[in-house]
Amino acid sequence: QVQLAESGGGSVQAGESLTLSCAVSGDINSVGWFRQIPSKQREGVAAIYFPSGPPFYSDSVKGRFTISRDSARTKVFLQMTSLKPEDTAMYYCAADYFDPEQYGGSWPIYVLHPGEWDNWGQGTQVTVSS
Repeated sequence: QVQLAESGGGSVQAGESLTLSCAVSGDINSVGWFRQIPSKQREGVAAIYFPSGPPFYSDSVKGRFTISRDSARTKVFLQMTSLKPEDTAMYYCAADYFDPEQYGGSWPIYVLHPGEWDNWGQGTQVTVSS
C-alpha cells in the first residue's frame, strides 16, 4: 500500500521561497508534484524517477523549482524559489511505480500527466501574494 503525506505549504510574498515535503512509503519508484486551482485541471509541476535520469519540470516552473529526494527515498522535496502569484494553488504529491520503456520517447510527457499516477496525497495549499 502506497502512502503519501505532503507538508510545507503556506503563504508567502512574491519573490520568496518555500519548500514542500512529501513523505512516501510503499512500492514506488517515482514521485511527482502537481498543482491545481479551482475550476482548472490538475497540472504536472515536477517529477523524479528514482532509478535514473534527470528530473522533469513543466515549462512554467523550470529554473525556479527543484525536485529532490533524500537518500532513503522516504521523502521528496519541492524547493520553490522566485515564487509568483500565479504559483498559487493546492499542491499534490503523487507516487507510483513506472517502467519508462513502456512509454518510449513520450515518457517526459506522460510523467507529468496527472492521469498516469494512481496514488495521491491530500494536498497542501501554497498562496503567493503580490
